[in-house]
Amino acid sequence: MSGGRDADTPEPPGADGHGEDGEAVPPVVDRETWRRRREAVLLHEKAHTREGDAIAAERRRLPMTEVAPVELVGPEGPTPLVDVFDGREQLIVYRHMFYDGEPFDRQCEGCTHNLWNIRDAWPYLNARGVSFAVFGDGPYEELARFRAFMGYTHPWYSNQQVEDPAVGGGGRITCYLRRRNRVFLTYSTTGRGVEKLSTLDLLDLTPYGRQEVWEDSPAGWPQDPTHSYLRTDVSGRAVGIGDHGERPGRPTAQWTRPGIASTDGGSDA
Repeated sequence: MSGGRDADTPEPPGADGHGEDGEAVPPVVDRETWRRRREAVLLHEKAHTREGDAIAAERRRLPMTEVAPVELVGPEGPTPLVDVFDGREQLIVYRHMFYDGEPFDRQCEGCTHNLWNIRDAWPYLNARGVSFAVFGDGPYEELARFRAFMGYTHPWYSNQQVEDPAVGGGGRITCYLRRRNRVFLTYSTTGRGVEKLSTLDLLDLTPYGRQEVWEDSPAGWPQDPTHSYLRTDVSGRAVGIGDHGERPGRPTAQWTRPGIASTDGGSDA
């Protein structure tokens, strides 16, 4: 009798790409086979990462184009675009699609999904000299109610009355650079370009990038030790980790927590 499987003995789940109940699952293999296949995919993943770094380096070499002064509508009423920078040099804007007069559950599911992923990204961006805001193409009063309903903490403005496509409209991520009172458009993307979002993804879209020493950036671009902005002082200034492992400041996100909890779980307030 051969050493093969008995005809009455079922294949293990996933051996043929299907589970016991016919559901689709990956095939089952031994650990060494899995390791070889995983390492083959890893080569593609690393190539993909390096290509992403090269594309980000190209972005940092893009030219920029000036944006004529325009006003948004925010919590304080009409607000010049330059004021949205909040004193910083760089600004990233998520331009949220909005349907006037529609209830919250009828608003754009794609924009809601994307923005939810970065609802707390702004402290890390601020530590790199980047402000973050949301422009919605609906009336500010409706946007403010939607913002409160979602519990968002980043600032929202209405761009409904803005005709310049560099600022008006929805369904985009746009980056700007401020030189004193002049604003320049440096990058914009739409479609699937808005779906992969994290702090690092967003910084990769800006003209100065992550501002880390390993990046391929033009001469004179601001650069600091890698991940130094992950720890900041009370003013939001990146402090990083010392040469001997000292950890000044706090992990950046902790400064935004109510009461700024102390390290022992009490309150510093």
